[in-house]
Amino acid sequence: MNYELKIRKATINDAPLIARVVAMAIGEEGAKHYCGDNYHLVLEEIARFENSQYSYKNTIVAEVNGMPAGAAVAYDGACLYQFRDVTLKHIFSRTGKTHNIEDEADASEVYLDSIAVLPEYRGLGIGRRLLLSLKEMAHDIYGKDLGLLVDFENPDAERLYKSVGFERMNVKDFLGHKMWHLVVKL
Repeated sequence: MNYELKIRKATINDAPLIARVVAMAIGEEGAKHYCGDNYHLVLEEIARFENSQYSYKNTIVAEVNGMPAGAAVAYDGACLYQFRDVTLKHIFSRTGKTHNIEDEADASEVYLDSIAVLPEYRGLGIGRRLLLSLKEMAHDIYGKDLGLLVDFENPDAERLYKSVGFERMNVKDFLGHKMWHLVVKL
């Protein structure tokens, strides 16, 4: 299959895609737990904010032949508390739910919060291209390592991350799961 793959910065108009990618990354049940039954709408609203964890400002989009195929959300780990505060306040305003969430990002790194490729575009190397673009951004723009968490029970994802240079740093408990903290160094 011939196709043109383009990686670009997200715009506010990409909020529906970002919401879908975040929901795919955390799973439908997780999204419902944190954001309620209308989680797609709540996540889309959060993606439209300029200073939230899932902001379009923190997102890159992969397009195949001009069509959105996936995205990745990553931000400066030093901004975790600021971004999380905006995110959780909005979730509370829409659902009445409060959440205590462990720190997933380190201030010394750019944190890859969510990444997903839409099902119809899987197998084309899009996830890898998104990761390589984020790695370049983390190093060139922020001068920081790129870090992420991957569930112990997701070895396929860990293999993909390791294939672009990520290494295991330590173990973190996050959202009730044991996770590997992986980092790709400068």
